[in-house]
Amino acid sequence: MADEPVAERGVLTAPTHMWETAVRQAEVIGPLATKDTVGLAEADEAAAKLRISRRQVYVLLGRWRAGEGVVSDLLPGRSSGGRGGGRLSGDVEAVVQEVLRRRYLTRQRRSVAAVCKEITRQCRARGLRSPSRGTVVRRIAALDPVASVAAREGSEAVRPLRSAGGVPPVVTGLLEQVQIDHTPVDVIVVDERHRLPIGRPYLTAAIDVTSRCVVGLVVTLEAPSATSVGLCLAHAAMDKRPWLERLGVEAVWPMSGKPRGLYMDNAAEFKSEALRRGCDQHGIALRYRPRGLPHFGGIIERLIGTMMQLVHELPGTTFSSTAERGAYDSDGKAALTLRELQGWLVLAVACYHGQVHEGLGRTPAGVWADKAAEAPRPVTVTNETAFLVDFLPVIRRTLSRSGFVIDHVQYFSDALKPWIARRERFGRFVLRRDPRDISRIWVLDPDGTAYVEVPYRTLSRPPISAWEQKAAARRLRELGRAEVDENALFAMVAQMREITDVAAATIRKARRDRQRRDVLAASRPHSVVPAKPPAPAAGQAEKPDAAPFKEIEQW
Repeated sequence: MADEPVAERGVLTAPTHMWETAVRQAEVIGPLATKDTVGLAEADEAAAKLRISRRQVYVLLGRWRAGEGVVSDLLPGRSSGGRGGGRLSGDVEAVVQEVLRRRYLTRQRRSVAAVCKEITRQCRARGLRSPSRGTVVRRIAALDPVASVAAREGSEAVRPLRSAGGVPPVVTGLLEQVQIDHTPVDVIVVDERHRLPIGRPYLTAAIDVTSRCVVGLVVTLEAPSATSVGLCLAHAAMDKRPWLERLGVEAVWPMSGKPRGLYMDNAAEFKSEALRRGCDQHGIALRYRPRGLPHFGGIIERLIGTMMQLVHELPGTTFSSTAERGAYDSDGKAALTLRELQGWLVLAVACYHGQVHEGLGRTPAGVWADKAAEAPRPVTVTNETAFLVDFLPVIRRTLSRSGFVIDHVQYFSDALKPWIARRERFGRFVLRRDPRDISRIWVLDPDGTAYVEVPYRTLSRPPISAWEQKAAARRLRELGRAEVDENALFAMVAQMREITDVAAATIRKARRDRQRRDVLAASRPHSVVPAKPPAPAAGQAEKPDAAPFKEIEQW
């Protein structure tokens, strides 16, 4: 615990004449203060010595006894008014502070003259005396400079005003702290079918602070979300050899394991319930860097900056800015598909792991190998789907006779039947759904021990994404549908997909949407979460007349 601050009570700051007067007074008042009572004769004698009145003698006695018995107790107090003090009436002060808050401390950065004019207008409207410009200027000067600059110019402008203090805790073990962040990739990719540009993808990367090794890497066409974080964590925790084989890349990437701690910024996807609960489940501690201080996440920021510099060498790069890009035709030069870009990034990461890191003085791969030999091997994940489920968005629904309904779509499976008869006891169930593919959900059993995979109630429905579902529902409402039913919803999705397929040869957004569907269909894992069958109710086995529900018809 830090020591309490030591107050300066005037030993060095008091003017010389005041200090000498206090010393003389202490020589007389100190001995008097030791007595239980001080009579009038003694007080008059002290007053004569100090050339003050009897009343002032008693005032000094009171201050000495109330203080610590030191000379500074007798120094005169500081005036709270006078020149430069706050002498405005309460109503005028309230007007000044309100105008400063609403008009001055904004990103519009109004001038002092405009603020003074507004204060004068409001004071006159209320019949108050307007303060002078100097008074307003002093009020502005009294504002907290950090808060003032942040409100007027943003968090980047305030960085030079903040201290560089704050020593991060020492991190020595592998995966003890993993930093994770997102960024749009500075390159245009093309679709698999037409080899035409579809825009910039997003990169989510995770780096181990101790070894500076990249432990997770995900490239998607989806905007950053809690699911992106879960995918990156799953990639970090799994053995990457099967994934590299599927990708067709010959590279060595042995860095894998569950992180023990994540260090992230304050974006919404990093504070979702799904991420918090998933990290709790797997013993991953969450820490957030201070708001407005991106340099606190400097390791992941530096990695992303390095990777984007490498990407600028690829055809179709957008560079870091329009000024840097100049007349370069990024769309016309685009040549890599999303899969090819991912393979290139894997090779770039492998090269990075084998180069000497200037901060470490060694290669990241060498540091990882040494640390891995010193400690138990990091815990890895064998079932990617089971791990990812713990990080999918959480939905809570009650169970009905026909299963669950989420966004106008019904889900049912025979595994739900034993729970339907007792559904009133359970309340709302915890459901997980992958927004990239809503054709199935995972239902947490009432015991809270396992997830059960539950598909569409109508199995003939095609897999669709959450963004397709929302777009179809929005389109139906635009067409005047007061209520959205499942049949109309999927019919609209089919119609929108047909339009997209026809337009894919000419419209960039249509190609991007088509490619998103193709990528998700190709990457959909076939493994399911292992789940034990739900236990029967107490005494249910002894009741032969408790027949199961019949198969629910498709309609």
